[in-house]
Amino acid sequence: MSFSLRAAAVGAWAAEFHLSYEQVGLINSTAFWGFTLAMIFGGPLCDSLGMKRIMGLAMVGHLAGILLSIFAWNYLSLFVGTLVFGIANGSVEAAANPLIATLFPSDRTTKLNHFHAWYPGGSVIGGLAVFALAHAGLGWKVQFATMLIPLVIYACMFFGQSFPRTERVEKGVSAGAMWAACFNPLFLLMVGCMLLTAATEFGAQNWIPTILSNAGVSGILVLVWITGLMWVGRQFAGVFVHRISPPGMLVLSAVLSALGLYAMSHTTGPMLFVTATVYALGVCFFWPTMLGTVSERFPNTGALGLAVMGGAGMMSASYIVPRVGRWFDDAIAVRLPAGQTTDMFAAAAPGSARALQWTQIQASAGLESLGKLAVIPSILAVVFLGLYLLWRKKPAPKIAGAPATGQI
Repeated sequence: MSFSLRAAAVGAWAAEFHLSYEQVGLINSTAFWGFTLAMIFGGPLCDSLGMKRIMGLAMVGHLAGILLSIFAWNYLSLFVGTLVFGIANGSVEAAANPLIATLFPSDRTTKLNHFHAWYPGGSVIGGLAVFALAHAGLGWKVQFATMLIPLVIYACMFFGQSFPRTERVEKGVSAGAMWAACFNPLFLLMVGCMLLTAATEFGAQNWIPTILSNAGVSGILVLVWITGLMWVGRQFAGVFVHRISPPGMLVLSAVLSALGLYAMSHTTGPMLFVTATVYALGVCFFWPTMLGTVSERFPNTGALGLAVMGGAGMMSASYIVPRVGRWFDDAIAVRLPAGQTTDMFAAAAPGSARALQWTQIQASAGLESLGKLAVIPSILAVVFLGLYLLWRKKPAPKIAGAPATGQI
């Protein structure tokens, strides 16, 4: 939910706290590198502290992050609230990814897709909440407060539950072997690819509500449409995993993502829902299939490998979100008539010729920014094709280790 809520709050934050789009992008990016911190430190700690304690820390962080954001009074307080919330998000994933890999060792990619269906699923819920509450005249603070509902629900779900030991500990793989597996050149290549897949997904989706709202459609509804398609696709991931294979899914995802972003950058009005569909089908399987592929192809990396992948993805997002904001600002500046400023256009009376011109400037600048992102999945398509050809006749290795003793 938080991704949709933050994406929709961009305009309100810029106006209320007198921020540029790049500054708002920096605030939103804080959630991503906070996530990265939690993944890098929390992932390896799953083996020693246990997944249950990591999940408990996430609950406390979510509560603190929501309240800090709602009661923010300036740039710094909003920045800190978003950071704490991002750390909580990363803590959930630091515990949940190895939990799923442990519970479903023979079908990891499918089950990770099912689990990660609830990133887009939550985005749909958050987007619809924004749409409904905004039309009821309720602002971003009330919209953020709706996240307290799922927080209470998941706290009740996990209270009193027992958690298994991670697969690495259960199989007796040493910490040294786990770290050594993370230096496999192909694993490091997958980490590099994760940087690019995350940039493709989050770089666009964090700006779609703002950019497309100036291009003749409701940007938040386009985001709901994209994330809704992603939710459906991930629910049926097993069909594609068994028929195409995870590496094949990654090739197809990269091609569709590139085509979708390029097409969106050249489209306005209702046709944006069509081009957004192509993009949605592309990014649909990226994140969970990357995690599943690593867990299957490099099983000895364990919770650390999954943490490194998730952390790399969110670190990439923390860079690309403000970068797109800068592209957006720069593209607007290029389009402004000589002697005019953004403040002069923003102050134009609604419905006036100047207001219409301002909308057109923002639409053109924003779509150009989305088009620049299309280069990233184009590069990925080539890399994933090479990995597909390398792995297509090689079965995934089994985790290697001695029987574990003792309890965590």
